[in-house]
Formats: sequence, structure tokens, C-alpha cells
Amino acid sequence: MAAAQGRLSDGTGGMDEPTKTEDGTESGRRPEDAAPPPFRAAVEALRGARLRPQIEVDPTPPPQRLAPYAYALEAAVVDGDEDLADGRLVLLHDPAGHDAWQGTFRLVTLVRAELEPEMAADPLLPEVCWSWLTGALQARGLAPGEPSGTVTRAGSHYFGGLAARPAASQIEIRASWTPREGLGGVPDTAAHLGAWCDLLAQVGGLPPAGPGDASVVTLPQRRGPHSR
Repeated sequence: MAAAQGRLSDGTGGMDEPTKTEDGTESGRRPEDAAPPPFRAAVEALRGARLRPQIEVDPTPPPQRLAPYAYALEAAVVDGDEDLADGRLVLLHDPAGHDAWQGTFRLVTLVRAELEPEMAADPLLPEVCWSWLTGALQARGLAPGEPSGTVTRAGSHYFGGLAARPAASQIEIRASWTPREGLGGVPDTAAHLGAWCDLLAQVGGLPPAGPGDASVVTLPQRRGPHSR
């Protein structure tokens, strides 16, 4: 799977890759066991979330410099040997709070998928994709604070030695929001991860999972080799 990467343009900074020191360690990375209890609890909830088996999820090094503490996941919607959609979800935590977040936690995401030509031509596609995100959160009873983001539709046409390739279209949803903090200042990150995976599944064209769907698996889910 190609990890979803990029720089968000909604005021939360970018999903830049962590820098490495000469000994190979990540520069600026704080030890997880030294993190505040609310952040550790939020991360444990992410790790214990139960998700649809068609969505394969792995921890990935989080971006640095966005917040004192960060945890990141990358995921793909998989159908046989094909990735239907992929994305990245980052949990940020600043114990001192952040004026732009209106809280101490922030979730930042990038989701992307290839589109059928008919769907790519729909002028309402950006609004529809944004509604998929807000609808996925609302369906799980979540009320995100300070939501912001962009929906980008891109097309590629091939020429010369690549002329045999069919034209391709892609959608990208870049967003961030502040999860409501619960008991002990800990947000329900498992529910937010579930909503994010619902969005991934919808963007990837999977049918909705029914209430109480038993076909779920527990994180972390290590991906085996795929011929993709």
C-alpha cells in the first residue's frame, strides 16, 4: 500500500515524515511511556478498536512538529489484490491546549481513492465526499469540533509511451477536527477511528456494514504481502 501522505491546507500543518538522526532514531520523538495519561489512554483505545476485515490498518511513524505528542495509522480498503482506497489518520495531543483546536486533541486525516469516470464528472462530488465524512461521524454519535478540510478532485491523462493507459481520476479528502473529550479528558478515539474507517469503506465503494456486524477484527492488523 502506498501510504497516504501530503500537507494539509486547513491550518493544522502537514503530514510530514519524521526526520532521522545519524543513529536511525526519529528526531524529536517523545517516548510513549512518558506521554500524559489521557494521550496513552486515547492511543490504547485506537489499538483496541474492532474494524471491518476489508480494512487493513497498521501503525506508522507520526509526523513531527505538529504537536508534543502524536500517533498515526495508515489503512487501505482491500478487495482481493486491489486497493480500493487508502488513507492516514493522525492523533495529535497538546496538554496545554491549542487555540485553533479549541481542545487538547486533534484528529488529522487524508483519504484518497481512484474514481470511475462517471463519478469523477459529477459537479457535486466534493460536497458529497465532505458529507460522507460528516455523516460517518454523526452516524456514530460524534460531534466533531472545529472541523475543516478540503476535497480535491484530480485527473491524469497519459501520452507518448504511456498513451496506452486509460485516463484516471482521483479524489482526496483532507480534514481535521477536534474530538470531544470525555472522562479524564480522554476522547472516544475508537469511535472516531470506526467513523474514519466507515468513510474509507464508502470512498472505496464497499457496502455499509450492518449494526452489530460480527465481521470485525482487532488492531493492530499486520499486513502480509500482496501482489499489488
